[in-house]
Amino acid sequence: MSATEVSASANAIVIAKFGGTSVADFDAMNRSADVVLSNPNVRVVVLSASAGITNLLVALAEGLPAEVRAEHLAKIRQIQYAIIDKLTTQSVVRDEIDRMLDSITTLSEAAALATSNALTDELVSHGELMSTLLFVEILRQRDVVAEWFDVRKIMRTDDHFGRAQPDCAALGELTRSQLQPRLAQGRVITQGFIGSEAKGRTTTLGRGGSDYTAALLGEALGASRIDIWTDVPGIYTTDPRVVPTAKRIDQILFEEAAEMATFGAKVLHPATLLPAVRSDIPVFVGSSKDPAAGGTLVCNKTENPPLFRALALRRKQTLLTLHSLNMLHARGFLAEVFSILARHNISVDLITTSEVNVALTLDTTGSTSTGGNLLSSALLTELSSLCRVEVEENLSLVALIGNKLSQACGVGKEVFGVMDPFSIRLICYGASSNNLCFLVPSADAERVVQTLHRSLFE
Repeated sequence: MSATEVSASANAIVIAKFGGTSVADFDAMNRSADVVLSNPNVRVVVLSASAGITNLLVALAEGLPAEVRAEHLAKIRQIQYAIIDKLTTQSVVRDEIDRMLDSITTLSEAAALATSNALTDELVSHGELMSTLLFVEILRQRDVVAEWFDVRKIMRTDDHFGRAQPDCAALGELTRSQLQPRLAQGRVITQGFIGSEAKGRTTTLGRGGSDYTAALLGEALGASRIDIWTDVPGIYTTDPRVVPTAKRIDQILFEEAAEMATFGAKVLHPATLLPAVRSDIPVFVGSSKDPAAGGTLVCNKTENPPLFRALALRRKQTLLTLHSLNMLHARGFLAEVFSILARHNISVDLITTSEVNVALTLDTTGSTSTGGNLLSSALLTELSSLCRVEVEENLSLVALIGNKLSQACGVGKEVFGVMDPFSIRLICYGASSNNLCFLVPSADAERVVQTLHRSLFE
């Protein structure tokens, strides 16, 4: 399915979001500019940082020694200057990028003395601020009316730095008063991933949050479609890098795509879809490298959704097994476990129980802070006072996404009949009719996905 096949009606607003690889360098930015200009309905453009920049900024925020810091700063400068050097008029944008680079240097020196999540967000936000400044310049050199807009003016969030939650009511109000009037003058270029809390400090929505920004703005503006432009032409039956024979899905339900995103498919950010689902806004996913290749439309209804839709893989999973004889016929044990986890800001992903054991997984992907610090010694000490705790790492989660899985006959045989060569650490099935999940050793994860894909999709 191509973007033009699902083009919006006249005068409707389309939000176009471009990921890091789509704004990685001068050529990539120009290809993305072509995509924007090919559709007059694209009024708002949301950008990620240029590929590689966010990782360098996150590293700087962790507090690096002077020598390594200088190397990282030089790499950031080199990536952005490779774009500036190809612009015909450079002076204004060069000055602005230099100001940003100075700010990054100052903040990274501060991080070397003491790190904090608030400082990390302030530092990391510079990636999106720089890419949008450069993209506006690229459009202006084509005589396109384009305005740079600081999304922090409207993206109000709480102060949970690293994974802030937007205030949708405030965002809606501010978008209509500050952003909407600008759309009559030309295209607006703004940042994904970043926002600001009540005191005006910069926050981030978690890694991959640029998609979420696009969907939130789409909802606030009553957009007719949200286009997510990335480096793959759509959503596939599994990651084509793991299974080269994976097939593209032309249309997929919101529920299926949300399950895929939640369980590790990199194409969409899990929270992206919430505003789109609420407001019934279709989401198109395509490749900025090859817009003509078509893509996937995520929507509320599709014809005959299949039993098995896709496989998703999520690495770096941590399994906690809690053992206590006090659980036997007792009340309140799980409530106590969950309240301890809640106090430490940890959400449980999958859970299975027996008479005296509870096994649960913690997903360590998603926020700008690293996963390793989820299991603090304070948390383990508190849990240990309640029960015996075992921690297992180097596990991966494989999720089979589908429709009415829990009502269908023979699913267990079809799935587990081909899993003889592998050990399975935990199975979750029945809570949702859209997924069947299991944990396997990370060393086996790719072979498990390849085996299942061959059996179920080829």
